[in-house]
Amino acid sequence: MVKITKEAALQYHSQGKPGKIEVVPTKPYRTQRDLSLAYSPGVAEPCLEIQKDANTAYDYTDKGNLVAVISNGTAVLGLGDIGAMAGKPVMEGKGLLFKIYGGIDVFDIEVNEKDVDKFIEAVKAIAPTFGGINLEDIKAPECFEIERRLKAELDIPVMHDDQHGTAIISSAGLLNALEVAGKKIEEVKIVVNGAGAAAISCTRLYEALGATHENIVMLDSKGVITTDREGLNETKRYFATDRRDIHTLAEAVRGADVFLGLSKGNVLTQDMVRSMADHPIVFALANPVPEISYEDAMASRPDVLMSTGRSDYPNQINNVIGFPYIFRGALDTRATAINEEMKLAAVRAIASLAKQPVPDVVNNAYHVNNLTFGPDYFIPKPVDPRLITDVSMAVAKAAMESGVARKHITDWEAYKHHLRELMGQENKLTRQLYATARRNPQRVVFAEGIHPNMLKAAVEAKAEGICQPILLGNDERIEKLAKELDLSLEGIEIVNLRHDREAERRERYAHILADKRARQGANFQEANDKMFERNYFGMMMVETGDADEILTGL
Repeated sequence: MVKITKEAALQYHSQGKPGKIEVVPTKPYRTQRDLSLAYSPGVAEPCLEIQKDANTAYDYTDKGNLVAVISNGTAVLGLGDIGAMAGKPVMEGKGLLFKIYGGIDVFDIEVNEKDVDKFIEAVKAIAPTFGGINLEDIKAPECFEIERRLKAELDIPVMHDDQHGTAIISSAGLLNALEVAGKKIEEVKIVVNGAGAAAISCTRLYEALGATHENIVMLDSKGVITTDREGLNETKRYFATDRRDIHTLAEAVRGADVFLGLSKGNVLTQDMVRSMADHPIVFALANPVPEISYEDAMASRPDVLMSTGRSDYPNQINNVIGFPYIFRGALDTRATAINEEMKLAAVRAIASLAKQPVPDVVNNAYHVNNLTFGPDYFIPKPVDPRLITDVSMAVAKAAMESGVARKHITDWEAYKHHLRELMGQENKLTRQLYATARRNPQRVVFAEGIHPNMLKAAVEAKAEGICQPILLGNDERIEKLAKELDLSLEGIEIVNLRHDREAERRERYAHILADKRARQGANFQEANDKMFERNYFGMMMVETGDADEILTGL
């Protein structure tokens, strides 16, 4: 991981135009007519339409693609209560992530107010501007009350990402880690170290996914939260345990299956990890220093399944995997809320994505060749281009099914293409090419079938219906490689051109080639030797009509 210096960070934020975001016009503005349409007198027409029907604001303004990132600066990253103005660079950064990953516009709004009632009133007063509100970096327990009341009093999606973003991503990771470990969520013992907003939300979502309340132990700065402790607030009281035999973290994790850390660095020791159950799941999410380092956790025992919040280690739990796409699906259905059904849909979509073959663009970004579902990859990478479609569509469907959608999507394939176009992943030309290919899939020879890139390309092409692949190569080696890469070869023909069963075809091809090139001095023996080479054999498949095309050259 590249070390970030103070000087580099300050220069990044100050060089050129200060800050990280700007407002960009989306309509022509160079002529007098353009300006008359944009402002006076043309702007009066949409104003009058909105006056008649407030919902038309989604049609005539950016409301439907505009999110407010709002904070009072009381819990900024790992910096604590640094104030609203000091938190502005973080809010701008959040706006940047919304835009580059979800195509969503953002106004960052820093409210210099710690009083809960006054803060809520300020947010409610500006809410008509926006299609959604992302609460950010507000300390607990005030954040619970603020979010609860705003969700109840506003008719647009409101989400405190510090709570629910981490909960959604870690829940997806937990489902997959449990699958890798061969355990069931309703049976595992879970220890949660930390009782702040994120920890509470994570634990509640784990319960919604099936975790048993009695199997959860939560700790705060004073130790295990037990029912006999005095002065507990309502939230902590809910997670208090009746057990009297545990008081410390070391005692709590002994025999546990899952550790979730949202507390402070270096509080979980190697001995504690060794005391956990077989195939322990350790989510050490304190930033920038986790509860136990990745190196120490992996050195403590070989069967540990590890996640951190850091990008330089496997299985990063990163909120950017969730919030841009959750809001994308909510905005596109003009949802009145982000409810539990939508959050659970996001969890399952993210978990499912990690089990699918990984695109080369992701492998290349992390300088690997074969990311596959397992101990080192059970959470999708933030750069995965499929997140925009898989998660946004799942959230949009859940919004419609749960009754909070004001706009219904009927053509899901068109919506999928819209999302891809929004992020520059495709355009009308590529869509036309795909559609043409799907109407009449050709038999395409993939010459280097034994190479991972060629094999993945063939499987992807088959899955998308754009051709009927034929792989050339040793069938046993191809099947072994497919198993290693977790690729399905169902419906894909494999031709082992050097196998004895292909002898008759090699001879037939050799006669045709020798006759075809006789005037260039070719003879049968030379032609027959060429039939043991993939490119010659593949081109003869095309020449004789056994295939329509050949794809060769890595």
